[in-house]
Amino acid sequence: MFTHVMVGSTDLERSKAFYNKVLGTLGYGAPFDDGNRFFYMLSNGAFGVTLPIDGQPATFANGGTIGFAATSPEQADAWHAAGIAAGGTSIEDPPGWREGGMGKMYLAYLRDPDGNKLCVMHRGA
Repeated sequence: MFTHVMVGSTDLERSKAFYNKVLGTLGYGAPFDDGNRFFYMLSNGAFGVTLPIDGQPATFANGGTIGFAATSPEQADAWHAAGIAAGGTSIEDPPGWREGGMGKMYLAYLRDPDGNKLCVMHRGA
């Protein structure tokens, strides 16, 4: 459905250190970096971080969340711990199982160093 998702940053090196640790727990390799932005490439899309091209400060979306898939609750916990260790902030409820209209899901939430809201999800059986 999507070709890519991109967030803005005020400090690309800080963001790269954060995302290398967080996305590394999910099996992503090193990003492609052109100096003004970097992308974690997949066969069906990409996740990118960029300095805003309009020269204005980077801001995050109010109500926006970017979700990543985890293969297990343990991988989700590793993602969350890596994010906190790399300068992210734990938000919402602690990592754990939630049940709702979309079924049983293991969720963990962070804000990256620029304030972007991130989630990792593992769908239960």
